[in-house]
Amino acid sequence: MSDSLVSWRGIKLILIGWIAMLGVDLLLHGGLLAALYQRPSPFLLPLMEAFRRIPIGYAGFLVAAAFLVWVEASVEARGWRKGAVIGAIVGGAIWISLGLGLYSITTAAPDLLVAWMVGQTVEMAYAGAFVGWALTMETHRSVFTADIAASLGWVILTVLMQSFGVVPSGVPG
Repeated sequence: MSDSLVSWRGIKLILIGWIAMLGVDLLLHGGLLAALYQRPSPFLLPLMEAFRRIPIGYAGFLVAAAFLVWVEASVEARGWRKGAVIGAIVGGAIWISLGLGLYSITTAAPDLLVAWMVGQTVEMAYAGAFVGWALTMETHRSVFTADIAASLGWVILTVLMQSFGVVPSGVPG
C-alpha cells in the first residue's frame, strides 16, 4: 500500500479525516442533537462530566480516522465521492452495530441511538470525502485548508445556533 499509516503522508491523511470529524461532531452534538442531551437519562453522564470527557471521545475519533484512511487507501478510494461512499459504509457498519448493541443492553433512548447512528454515519462519510480527495493529491495543502475552513465554519455555525437559542447551549454552567 502506497499510503502507509506510519508515513508522513499517512499521518497527514489521518489528520485530514480527524479534523473533518471534529468540526461535524461539534455541529452534530453541540447543535443538532443538543436537546437530546438535556433530557434526564440514566444512560448519559451529567453534562459537566460529559463535557470533561470530550477529549477522550475525540481521541476515539483519531482511531476511527486512522481506520478510515487504512480502508480507503487499501481499496484505493480515490476522489471525494468514492471516499464519501466508503466513509458511509465504514461509519454505518460501526455506528449501526454499536447502536443496536447499546439498545440491547442499556437504557439509552431509541431516538438518541438512531440519531447517533445516522449522525455518526454522515460524519464518517464527510471525513471519508476529505480523505478520498486527499488521496488524489500529491500535496495536501489545499485539502488541509478546505478541511480547516469547513471545520471552523461548523464550529461558528454551532456557536451561532447556541447563541441565538436555536439549540440549547449544552455548555455546563
